[in-house]
Amino acid sequence: MIVIKIGGGKALNHAAIVRDIAQLRKTGPQLVVVHGGAAWTNEIAAQLGHPPQFVTSVSGYTSRRTDRRTLEIFEMVYCGMMNKRFVELFQAAGVNAVGLSGLDGRLWEGKRKDRLRIVREDGRRMVLRDDYTGRVEKVNAGLLRSLLNAGYLPVLTPPALSYAGEAINVDGDRAAAQTAIALAADTLLILSDVPGLLRAFPDESSLIRHIPAAQVDDYMTFAGGRMKKKVMGAAEAVQAGVRRVIFADGRGETPVQDAIDGAGTVID
Repeated sequence: MIVIKIGGGKALNHAAIVRDIAQLRKTGPQLVVVHGGAAWTNEIAAQLGHPPQFVTSVSGYTSRRTDRRTLEIFEMVYCGMMNKRFVELFQAAGVNAVGLSGLDGRLWEGKRKDRLRIVREDGRRMVLRDDYTGRVEKVNAGLLRSLLNAGYLPVLTPPALSYAGEAINVDGDRAAAQTAIALAADTLLILSDVPGLLRAFPDESSLIRHIPAAQVDDYMTFAGGRMKKKVMGAAEAVQAGVRRVIFADGRGETPVQDAIDGAGTVID
């Protein structure tokens, strides 16, 4: 079992990723795909007059501020345009894909944060109470196994569902990690627009090629911006029994195969 997370940057080679996944399915492993769409969401939100806002928590993590209007735009792009585009690409490649959001069938559930403590640009702290964010804590593995056993490829995307039945924005990398844990996956592959975890970002020649599973937390110091959540998700996955996590480059002509062959940052 391999869970593949496709990042939300525009530089990723979606056509090549889909081709690789279609080919990989022929060799036997069950696959689940999770995708993002942040770059398109930012662009469309700006066009709709509601440009994205990002906030930094008191613990130093940056995330999208998700008020109700932002959540609606987020759903439009992730659940609509991006999810169905991936399903279309997979169907064209001969893969019978089923696109689902974390809302469908209570696929991903978690608690909505009733308050979000952030640090403003001037250094002052404040509390947001109109934010629709959370973290995946529960995965409907039975639904996914039913689809897999019937021969379908699940193609998953945020948002998730709160325990109170509200849509919540969740981090896709950590959602993918929780999905890998729930399915007892052997490998979690996270594709983005960099070669892996870099010791000196953005210098791509500073790629860290291997991280011992027991030492993942020690490498958080090299993770800036969005990479922090990827490293956090990787730590959660390996600590819960996922054998291998790979951070790899999604921009090439054979990105999935290259990653499986050892390219990128391998955590095991």
